[in-house]
This record gives sequence, structure tokens and C-alpha cells, in this order.
Amino acid sequence: MARERTFHHTHADKLDDPERHAWLPPDEVVRRLELRPGLRVADIGAGSGYLTAPIAEAVGPTGRVAALDLQPEMLERLRHRLAPGAPVDRVQADASATTLPTSSQDLALIANVWHELDDRTAALAEMTRIVRSDGRLAILDWRMDVAQPPGPPLEHRVSLREVVEELRGAGWSVQREGALGMYSYLVIASAPPVGPA
Repeated sequence: MARERTFHHTHADKLDDPERHAWLPPDEVVRRLELRPGLRVADIGAGSGYLTAPIAEAVGPTGRVAALDLQPEMLERLRHRLAPGAPVDRVQADASATTLPTSSQDLALIANVWHELDDRTAALAEMTRIVRSDGRLAILDWRMDVAQPPGPPLEHRVSLREVVEELRGAGWSVQREGALGMYSYLVIASAPPVGPA
């Protein structure tokens, strides 16, 4: 990840700002992801766990969430946010090298991190590796048509169109796309077909 685009753990209080619930409602994210008990979900760039906790609640004790972040300080903050016994594994890793087993995830969510990645092609290859053949990838990131704050500078953002093109170029089939909350978009795609077409 590019250092100048990476959201640093010293600003983590912004991730837990109560106003964030108004402009990025976690319940709406969970609803759009169509989560259900028993699913295995990779939360890539989990940060302080803003979405990890509601995802863990949605997948329940029969599911599992792999919460990945590059910064150990974020993972420690996430640990304090989780309910005792929450079905969450905290993993210090990068989006292009998750350390997760092959075909182990029903869904990978990359939330507010896509614009930080230096090598999105490598990240997509890693998502193809870790997501099951009938699984999905969801990319949630910052819209280009709304001013900041909140969010990164406009020149750091990646447009919805560009994300869709990158997904299709890597063999993913885009199922749904559109705005979510006040400042974000969400793209959901199904995994590339396995073997010869």
C-alpha cells in the first residue's frame, strides 16, 4: 500500500466517530452483502472493526470472519471492540498476500481500502485465490462525485467505473453496483469461473 494513501492507526478515532453511522450505516452494508449464518467472510482492511463486528454478528457462531489489517495497532483496537467469543480471527496481512487458505472464503469485503492499494491486480488475484468458486467479492469505497471530508482526497479515489472495469478484466462477474450511504459506492461480483470456459 502507498504510505501517503494509507489511513494511519493514529487517526483511528475517526473510524469510530458516531457520525459515521449516519453516512455509512453498518446495518445497510450488512444487508447489501446478504450475509447469513455460517458464512466465512474476509474483512480486508478491517481497521478498528467498524464493519467486522456487525459482520460477525450476522454470520453467527457457525460462521467465521477473518479480519485483516496491515497495522497491528488497528487489530488491537478491533480486539477491544469485539464481543467475547466473537467468531473473528485477527490477521496482520496485506490485501495481495492475505495468508488465508485457498478457496476458504464465501465473501471477501474490501472496504475503504481499494484506493490505498498500489497493486490492485495482485489484490484481485489474491481474492480469486481465497474466495470459493461460488463466492463473492465486495468492494466498498469512496465516491468521486462528493467532496471531502470525510474520506481521502479526491485525487486518491478510484471511480466506480474503474473498479467495475478492473473486476471484469480479472474475470469477476459484477452482480450489483451503486451508491451506499452518503459518500460511498458498493460493487459486488461473483468469482471467476474455474477451469476452461
